[in-house]
Amino acid sequence: MRVVIQRVKHCTVSVEEKEISKIGRGMMILLAVEDSDTEEDIGWLCEKIVKLRIFDDENGVMNKSVVDVNQEIMVISQFTLFASTKKGNRPSYLRASKPDFSFPMYEKFLKVLESKFGKSIPHGQFGTFMSVDLCNDGPTTIIMDTKYKE
Repeated sequence: MRVVIQRVKHCTVSVEEKEISKIGRGMMILLAVEDSDTEEDIGWLCEKIVKLRIFDDENGVMNKSVVDVNQEIMVISQFTLFASTKKGNRPSYLRASKPDFSFPMYEKFLKVLESKFGKSIPHGQFGTFMSVDLCNDGPTTIIMDTKYKE
């Protein structure tokens, strides 16, 4: 699994120009799944996300988690995070899982993250063309991949 985490001031997701999800301050997470991902990867990644200290403390140092600052999380599926650009100019998405595997993993990820976060998590609409509007706060952007846990 690969995620891109952006600290945001706000984020909205729309499908066919209709807003389907929105958050204020917090984290916007783009998630991609590959066939070798496991439920263990989900647990590890969700634990890291809720404990990730990317929010400022009283001294202006990134020392607090999304839980510590009582902010929000949004999750959006994005298979293009596994794009390969090694050959030619058209990206290949062979590493990204097909929906029959990635959709259940996406749903499990949401369920585990909600459990660890202790709140409902707004999200995008899997497998749909979405418009994402956000204001990156910092900017702060973190990339994590479960294949590089150590």
